[in-house]
Amino acid sequence: MALAVRKIVKIDEERCDGCGQCIPSCVEGALKVIGGKAKLVSDRYCDGLGACLSKCPRDAITVEERPAEEFDEAAALAHAKAQAPDRPTPACPGSRLIDLQPAGRSARTQQPAPAVSAEPVSELTHWPVQLALVPPRAAFLAGADIALIADCVPFAYRSVHDELIRDHAVLIACPKLDDVSAHLTRLTAIVRQSRPRSLTAVHMEVPCCFGLSQLARRAIETAGTETELREVTIGIRGSVLPG
Repeated sequence: MALAVRKIVKIDEERCDGCGQCIPSCVEGALKVIGGKAKLVSDRYCDGLGACLSKCPRDAITVEERPAEEFDEAAALAHAKAQAPDRPTPACPGSRLIDLQPAGRSARTQQPAPAVSAEPVSELTHWPVQLALVPPRAAFLAGADIALIADCVPFAYRSVHDELIRDHAVLIACPKLDDVSAHLTRLTAIVRQSRPRSLTAVHMEVPCCFGLSQLARRAIETAGTETELREVTIGIRGSVLPG
C-alpha cells in the first residue's frame, strides 16, 4: 500500500465527547462516531481540507501532515452515498437536498411557462442555499453559474430573483458574522469539485460585506481553476452600484 505525506484530519479523543456535529460537515463520509468518539473511518476518504474543524465545539479536530493513503475521491463519494444518499447534514432534515422546479418555469433552461397570475414567482431551483450546508458535489452546482449572495442583499434589492437568482445556483453567506475560514474551505471544495462556469459575488456596499468578493477570489485561486469571477454591489437604498 503506497503512502504519501499529506494533510489529513486528526481527532483528539481526550477532547472529543462524541457529539457528532462534525459528521454532517464531512461530505465524503470520512468521519463516524464509534464507541462514543468521532473516528476517521479511512485515510483515503479524507481530503484533508478540514471542513469539519469549525463544527467541533471542543476543538478536538486538527489537520496534521503524516504518511497516509492518497485521497480517493471516487471511493469517498461512493462511500458517502452508501451511508447517506441525499443527506449532506443528517442531523438537520430541513437541509436535505431538493431540486426545485420554480413555479411558472418548466426548467432552468426553458422559457417561462404561461403566467397563471400576476403574483411574482420564485427563481430558486434548489435547496439548501446556505453555503455551510451545501455539499461540494451537489448536482445543481456542476458546471453552473453560481451566485454567492450576502445575507442582506435580498432585503435591500427587490429584483434579486429576476436579476441575480434566475439561471444561477445560489449560495448565501455573511462575510462578517459567519466563520469565514470554514466558508473558504467549503467554497474552495465547491469550485474544485463542481467546476462552475462562473462565480458572482453579490454583496452590499458596506465595507465588511466586500469580504464576500475576497472569499470568492481566494477560493478560485486556491482551487486552481479558471472559473470566471464577477462582482455585483448593492446599495443600501436598493440599487445596483456601478462596478
